[in-house]
Amino acid sequence: MKKTFIILLLIAPFHTTQAFTFGDVVDWIKPLWQWQQDESSIQFELTDTKGNIHTHKTTHGKYLVINFWATWCTPCLNEIPAFVKFYDQHSDQVEILGLDYEPIDLKAIEEFSARFAINYPVILYNDKNGAEYLKFGDILGMPTTQIYNPEGELMQTFIGEISIEDLEKFIPSSS
Repeated sequence: MKKTFIILLLIAPFHTTQAFTFGDVVDWIKPLWQWQQDESSIQFELTDTKGNIHTHKTTHGKYLVINFWATWCTPCLNEIPAFVKFYDQHSDQVEILGLDYEPIDLKAIEEFSARFAINYPVILYNDKNGAEYLKFGDILGMPTTQIYNPEGELMQTFIGEISIEDLEKFIPSSS
């Protein structure tokens, strides 16, 4: 909501009849930009299906891939093999967290993970993790993938199915 408001203010035409300058508007908006600066390094605490806790501190120093997905989402299912292969090759420099964005029980997601040979942590949407999901912003479609640099700053957001090539554009190979 704030992003939309700021964008509208910045693209609104400034007429000579207005009593303020563009600089005045920028000075007025600067306090609102604080929320964006605060979010430049994401802070979260998520518990995966095995009970392990993943935070901005445990992932610091690695690229972080956050993938919002659901078991009913065909493009989500199509990209899982790419994530599995990428994580297998780059787990020393990348942490992938698969955030299942649907109410589903642990047994069902464990069976699903085994069937797809998911080798990266899977996070369930539940009472404990639900509030943490919100820290990654609005999710407008499935799948949504966010890539953060090793300092925790958002580099790229993809909406829709992505490939290993997409990941490699933002995460350099360590070899």
